[in-house]
Amino acid sequence: MSEHTAIGVSPRDLPACPVETTLKLIGNKWEVLVVRDLMPGTKRFGELKQSIGGISQKVLTSKLREMEADGLVERHVFAEVPPRVEYSLTPLGRSLEPVLDAMEQWGTAYKKKVAAGQ
Repeated sequence: MSEHTAIGVSPRDLPACPVETTLKLIGNKWEVLVVRDLMPGTKRFGELKQSIGGISQKVLTSKLREMEADGLVERHVFAEVPPRVEYSLTPLGRSLEPVLDAMEQWGTAYKKKVAAGQ
């Protein structure tokens, strides 16, 4: 029987390498874009789908469920008709901000080098 943490992940299921662990959680472009687009604040499903662009409803639903299970995203359902669902980053998800900042800085520098022909 595996032991799970409060976020539902077993420490035994995680790779030994911390970089590999990070990639397991946000190694897909859609996951990184979900984090990027939720960093400013809460969004409804349709807003998130529109802001990411190019992602199908099925894939977005799947990624949000995975990220919720991993403790990165929280889903809040409002008891309204029609139901309203909002997504936001958990404190653990917010802790990825420096990772995304570093990716942005590196990507900007890379684009400048390519533009300069280097």
